[in-house]
Amino acid sequence: MKTYFRLLAFARPIEKFAIPYLLFTVLGVIFNTLNLALLAPLLSTLFNTEEGAETAVVKPENWTDVFGYLNYYALQANEQYGPLGALKLVCGVIILSVLLGNLFRYLSERVMENMRIHTLLNLRKRVFDNVMNLHVGYFSNQRKGDIISKISSDVQVVQFSVTATLQVIFKEPLQLIAYIFMLFAISYKLTVFSLLVIPISAFFIAKIVKRLKAQATQAQHLYGVMISYLDEALSGIKIIKAFNATELIKDKFHNENVKYSQLGKRMAKRQQLSSPVSEFLGVTMVTGIVLYGGSLIINNQSELSPSDFIAYIALFSQVMRPAKALTNSFSSIHSGLAAGERVLELIDENPEIKDVPNARELVDFKENIEIKDLSFSYPGRPVLKNINLIIPKGKTVALVGPSGGGKSTLMDLLPRFIEPQHGTISIDGFDIRKVTMDSLRGMMGLVNQDSILFNDTIYNNIAFGNPAARAEEVEAAAKIANAHEFILETENGYQSNMGDRGLKLSGGQKQRICIARAVLKNPPIMLLDEATSALDTESEKLVQEALNNLMKNRTSLVIAHRLSTIQNADIIIVLEGGKIIEQGNHQELLAREGLYHRLVHMQQFSEVSE
Repeated sequence: MKTYFRLLAFARPIEKFAIPYLLFTVLGVIFNTLNLALLAPLLSTLFNTEEGAETAVVKPENWTDVFGYLNYYALQANEQYGPLGALKLVCGVIILSVLLGNLFRYLSERVMENMRIHTLLNLRKRVFDNVMNLHVGYFSNQRKGDIISKISSDVQVVQFSVTATLQVIFKEPLQLIAYIFMLFAISYKLTVFSLLVIPISAFFIAKIVKRLKAQATQAQHLYGVMISYLDEALSGIKIIKAFNATELIKDKFHNENVKYSQLGKRMAKRQQLSSPVSEFLGVTMVTGIVLYGGSLIINNQSELSPSDFIAYIALFSQVMRPAKALTNSFSSIHSGLAAGERVLELIDENPEIKDVPNARELVDFKENIEIKDLSFSYPGRPVLKNINLIIPKGKTVALVGPSGGGKSTLMDLLPRFIEPQHGTISIDGFDIRKVTMDSLRGMMGLVNQDSILFNDTIYNNIAFGNPAARAEEVEAAAKIANAHEFILETENGYQSNMGDRGLKLSGGQKQRICIARAVLKNPPIMLLDEATSALDTESEKLVQEALNNLMKNRTSLVIAHRLSTIQNADIIIVLEGGKIIEQGNHQELLAREGLYHRLVHMQQFSEVSE
């Protein structure tokens, strides 16, 4: 129940939907029940005898005797307007009752649909917002497909579960109570007899749906795994084909697809079995009522008239409809709660890195970045050990060293993508853990080895960090990044779509778009992680020139493996095994003939990001 109430909270303000829904539902139930109750006066009007008329013409004294009232007014109409006039009147009342019943049913469904969409909007927004707030390290330990599945498929299942539950709470029980009330109003004995066999039906249905929640949880997990395989296959299509691994990937996806399909069959078997079982039990119960009630009438042991008995059977046959709807709702509720638990897990996931209370805004950068006694470890693997480093404002600092030395990890610590276990990082004397992350990251521009671009226009990708920028500012940034000329050569210039992850552009072009994006943001601190490592010589030259333009008058931290990128750095930091083993400029480090000297001559700088 706790899961359900948490999910229901996303429908707030729920009274906006619940009150009109309850009102329309009550009115719909009244008229829907009245439609069947009007069978009795209709039949009385058609097949009335003098003896029946004398018996039924007395006005009932008990207000619960609904059938007595209906028969009384039908026979009154018969006396006043004649049999044909009474028949017309009864038929008119039936038409009006059906019209009103369907009108209120439509209105209640519209309210419920609005609530479903409102719940979906709030839930999906909350899930996505929370995912975006999570720290970068969280995504290293999760399947992307599983997260996508929770945001899309699971949320979709949850919304129907919530609406189905409200129908269970309001509509179906009300309809069931209305039918049972009418049945008692007709015949107390028959209704008591019929209610004795209803628990038998409930027992069988409960057995059928018992395992649905566990199966639904497993189904959502398998769907997430399958989406992960799909995402990996689409992302790595070139590698898959290059290594002739198409059949291998097909088999992996097919195996998960088979597991998901088989589980879906087992769930469908249980869900679909509940309907025919309940229908069979319902017909069996109606037959028993006909046999029992018919024997009472035949043996003159019942006060029921034939018309009342037929109306009773018609009403009783409808009792199983809300009961069956309750059964189907419980089936979908099990699936919805299982999906809801997965969605709530994502909502409950707290970011490990967040602003401290009363964090201050970092307004500008004046002096330096200081890293003091800093250590960082991934689970079971130390990466950085007791790092001490000062990066003065306006200087270019290059990080070099063998793969796995901790270069990218050190760079990720600056914008607080990850947090150190020990030590501090300060900007102008302010511990970065005590300033807001937005203001911290607002001071920094990032250009990665992997060109992260979006399926949008070139213009919007450049203006990504500064959506309010004017067109001339975007063009100026592109010119600094050596991107303006090739952009004009594209089909629609700056309004050309780049395709998924910028696939319509070459590696060098994508990297220059990323540099233009950083230029337009105009941050005082630049973080450049292997920005030229994946490029050919010609592209590297253009990109390197763009990077030099970018780093002018800025504080830059650069990870590079090529001599052309680092030899002009003011400070070169050589990392090995998570420690700083050498520090100085290019000429000083060459003169020491240490690790840097060997790396320069071997040209084997790190190309892999930790």
